[in-house]
Amino acid sequence: QVQLVESGGGLVQAGGSLRLSCAASGRTFTGYTMGWFRQAPGKEREFVVGIRWSGGSTYYADSVKGRFTISRDNAKNTVYLQMNSLKPEDTAVYYCASGAGFSGPYDYWGQGTQVTVSS
Repeated sequence: QVQLVESGGGLVQAGGSLRLSCAASGRTFTGYTMGWFRQAPGKEREFVVGIRWSGGSTYYADSVKGRFTISRDNAKNTVYLQMNSLKPEDTAVYYCASGAGFSGPYDYWGQGTQVTVSS
């Protein structure tokens, strides 16, 4: 049974930083892509960033380039999202997901973690 468990969300002031974690279990993730998505109230879920387990190549949404950094620890089956220079518009529930490629399809999702950035 594949499980993705996010942690690290919280409340931070604009300009601050948070690091999210996504602990993955239940299958061999080599060859898959891990993605971070977010959904703000009243908006559709959007792709934030993805990383390939093998090789570590990444792909970022323009809105977070230069501010967010994704990384992974293969030994721990954990993916991290370092978020710096946070803005109020980054406020959302953040989800990690496992998929075939950056554009998906993503077949397993975590439960989400709330990130709130105050102005």
